Amino acid sequence: PACKGAAVAATSARWRAVGSLGGLAAQLASLLGGLLAGGHAKAVDLPGDRAEALFHFYDGGGVRADGPALLVRKSIADKVSVSGTYYIDSVSNASIDVVTTASPFRETRTAYGLGVDYAVRDALMTLSASRSSEPDYTANNLGVDVTQEVFGGMTTVSLGFTKGSDDVGKKNAPEFNDYVDRWQYRVGVTQILSPRALMSANFEVIGEDGFLGSPYRVALVYGAAVPERNPRTRTSRAIKLRAIGDLGSQDALRAEYRYFWDTWDIGAHTLELGYSRHFGPAWLVDSHVRYYTQSAALFYSDNATTETTYISRNRQLSAFNSVGVGGRVNYTVATVPGRYEIKASGSYELLRFSYGEFTDLRTGQSYSFNAHLVQLLVTATF
Repeated sequence: PACKGAAVAATSARWRAVGSLGGLAAQLASLLGGLLAGGHAKAVDLPGDRAEALFHFYDGGGVRADGPALLVRKSIADKVSVSGTYYIDSVSNASIDVVTTASPFRETRTAYGLGVDYAVRDALMTLSASRSSEPDYTANNLGVDVTQEVFGGMTTVSLGFTKGSDDVGKKNAPEFNDYVDRWQYRVGVTQILSPRALMSANFEVIGEDGFLGSPYRVALVYGAAVPERNPRTRTSRAIKLRAIGDLGSQDALRAEYRYFWDTWDIGAHTLELGYSRHFGPAWLVDSHVRYYTQSAALFYSDNATTETTYISRNRQLSAFNSVGVGGRVNYTVATVPGRYEIKASGSYELLRFSYGEFTDLRTGQSYSFNAHLVQLLVTATF
């Protein structure tokens, strides 16, 4: 939350991991279809050829964001797959941070991504690059991932590294020019437990150096506004466990837990449960509930009684929790076996954020808000 570039890196990593904007639904659908039933050794498969178009809309806490995302993937000579992504995010920001210290604004972020997958025997190697730009921030990422199947395809091991380099600016202040360098390391293991169940564990480390705050945000010391000052280095770690099980009657259950901790003394827990069910050959419905909670950074203060070396009133660095409830409906529009398949899906999520240590200066009460996230997706495989 302290750095825009981290969101870009996370988006790029997610697209690489699933090879599809609708990857979770496809994963569960494959599970229900009996993907886990086969345990024979074979060469690893390239991601399938596909084209996808996504439109997203977010509204919550005075912030509105919307825009399209496109993905195209094509294989070459059964060994190489090339993918490209394009993403636009138009943001209208009148959040509590903005309306209490500055004027609302609107800006557009544009992101491009390119990926190349190479399959050799039981291994898949991926090289990816992305660039995101907005009026006061530019983020560049270059990543490499290797996935290896072992034990006859029953176990999959993955390793990855991403290097990020961001340029930080400030509107109407050309003299302000800073940077963020980021190193992301990740390792994961996925294990097929039975023809109806699998588990995975993933570990990630991110090191950051540079300007890790906002040039616009202020903190409060005895009610007086002072510029926010964050440390210029940060190391964070996260571990995520996931289990997916086929319940045997056209439905599946998913459970996830993620623990995050960093050198700013933030600790966070995320628990998510999901359920998916087929309704005939054309319909797949997913639902989930998610709970998130975190502790505050060492230098966070709602209204400090003394000015210290580092000080921030960024509510994303405070102690807070959120609850999300959502669902997705997937429909197979047309299928010609061996030629193409077209699918459409729509999802909605309601989120509730509650901040125990961040005060709404307009009311004097602890701040909380609801948010809505809508996504519409069309996928064509060929």
